Amino acid sequence: MHILVTRPEPAASQTAERLRKLGHGVTVDPMLRIAPTAPTLPEGPFDAVAFTSINGVKAFALHPQGPDFFHLPAFAVGPRTSKEARAIGFANVTDCDGDASALAGRIAGALPAGAKVLNPAGEDRAADLQALLAAPGITLELAIVYAAQPADALSEEARAALASGTVTAALHLSQRTVKTLLACVAAAGLNDRLIEVRQLCLSEQVAEPFVKAGLKVEVATAPNEDALLALL
Repeated sequence: MHILVTRPEPAASQTAERLRKLGHGVTVDPMLRIAPTAPTLPEGPFDAVAFTSINGVKAFALHPQGPDFFHLPAFAVGPRTSKEARAIGFANVTDCDGDASALAGRIAGALPAGAKVLNPAGEDRAADLQALLAAPGITLELAIVYAAQPADALSEEARAALASGTVTAALHLSQRTVKTLLACVAAAGLNDRLIEVRQLCLSEQVAEPFVKAGLKVEVATAPNEDALLALL
């Protein structure tokens, strides 16, 4: 099987390596480019840090104020995000092994009402963690530590692989990458080719643009990469 990977780097190359070890061919064409930012962080004190993506962790590590928070407990949405949080210096990391709802549930179960949590994240987020934590009385302060710039066209490699019918499946981990891919494919005149590709999506929310476009999708049984790869 030959698989198109559209997630941002460096995660795209990590996923591609896993796929190659499984014996698949891979074309990597990130639909988003991640650029760290350095805003002034909200005023504390904070009781914990919440990470909704590995990109948020990596960008926070580059922020000049980031190390000031390494002593706090960190809650990470999944295993790769939690591993990265430990790698940059957080000693107390909880792997919530799920999605934003799972993350909110673990935070609410561990912290008392009135607690204050910092969420280093990007401009576009799949879920409203702030709203999910409002009911248990936990304040979430958002810090935009990276921007994600959408691609304006397919790479030559991806265009050729789609045009020739080489790509048999594509992995999708965010709704924004799906929307960007649809726009790039349309601009390249390859909509008919995309219909022939298995669209493997991390969640129903990620799959929504494909469904609206009339494409068939397959959705992972859990919102993590292992479950996504199990669809292959």
